[in-house]
Amino acid sequence: MTLPDYSGGSIANLMRSLGDACGASQSLPYAPLRGEKVSLRGTARHIVLLVIDGLGYRYLQRHGTGGHLRTHLRGGITSVFPSTTASAVTTFLSGLAPQQHALTGWHMYFAELGAIAAVLPLRPRGAERIDLPPEEWPARLFGHRPFARRIDRTATFVSPREIADSPFNRYHSAGAQVIAYATIEELFGAIVRVVRQAEEPTYTHAYFSELDSLAHIHGIGSDQVARRFAELDRAFGACLDALAGSDTLLIACADHGFVDSPPERQIDLAEHGELAATLARPLCGERRVAYCYVKPGQAARFESEAARALEGRADCYRAEELVAQGWFGPGTPDPRLAARIGDYVLVMRENWTLLDWVEGERRYRQLGVHAGISEEEMIVPLVVTDCAG
Repeated sequence: MTLPDYSGGSIANLMRSLGDACGASQSLPYAPLRGEKVSLRGTARHIVLLVIDGLGYRYLQRHGTGGHLRTHLRGGITSVFPSTTASAVTTFLSGLAPQQHALTGWHMYFAELGAIAAVLPLRPRGAERIDLPPEEWPARLFGHRPFARRIDRTATFVSPREIADSPFNRYHSAGAQVIAYATIEELFGAIVRVVRQAEEPTYTHAYFSELDSLAHIHGIGSDQVARRFAELDRAFGACLDALAGSDTLLIACADHGFVDSPPERQIDLAEHGELAATLARPLCGERRVAYCYVKPGQAARFESEAARALEGRADCYRAEELVAQGWFGPGTPDPRLAARIGDYVLVMRENWTLLDWVEGERRYRQLGVHAGISEEEMIVPLVVTDCAG
């Protein structure tokens, strides 16, 4: 079990330090990043944060030997809980832990919509219909302030072309320039142009998604992921050369790592009808962390059936326990958090996953998965390079 280190060793703490370095008008409600892992305040005219979706610390240690990312690795820090893109990328984009931004997984039940929706593409799950147009969802569902609006620097977002103009991205890039890219070369070329052409101090958030998508399909240990990682590492090295002497601090980090969950470790809720019968709505969250909404009067039965069906494969927690214990972050929770994590949370052990299907939903399997509390999923690399002036 590896839980987020919100006391000074998580991505939320990194964002506090970045906020301080970028002249945030109000400090984020977390401790700065602990120790001397990264020096920020007053040291760089340009700050670039490269978020590499799915690059775990253990993966970089094993596969990055001799490479540019591994050479500049300062250590490992933790993601947030759950260790998944929807929650962790929102921390990078807002500076807030899930306790405050209240985005808690891929599929979420939104009381504001009365429906379950996938939060990043902002679309209903399965055949559900929601009358509110998707472009109006962010104002209804998100209450946090984007990081770009907290800081006193010109901000730029460099995003994959297919998501650069999504409602989720538009909300979180408010007040910033957005550059869409299609290739690795375009990603790093955009970073270099922003820095070289800037007349004022800048903050650049760049996002690379391809390791994550390849790992879901082929597994984190696959040749496909290894080849793309090698291409990314070479391009990162070329970017460092291009930024030499520009007074830029380039930080590479990640939202989560991965574990592989082969078919024999994938549990279908449909095969456990007695457990499914206690639920008021489909599972929410992730395959590694499932939020369970239990029918009135069925709590004891749910606990019994979960213990029987998932013995040795999952731990069952009351949702309020995890909030009280600080899994989602320190401090006062967003008022909407409780409704978004259900009554119980099933946290899968080892590399087990739990999945269900709803009407109108395409059935698909994922070999590579994340969101859990293993070291491989929770610990992400902190890579710091100083392209000094």
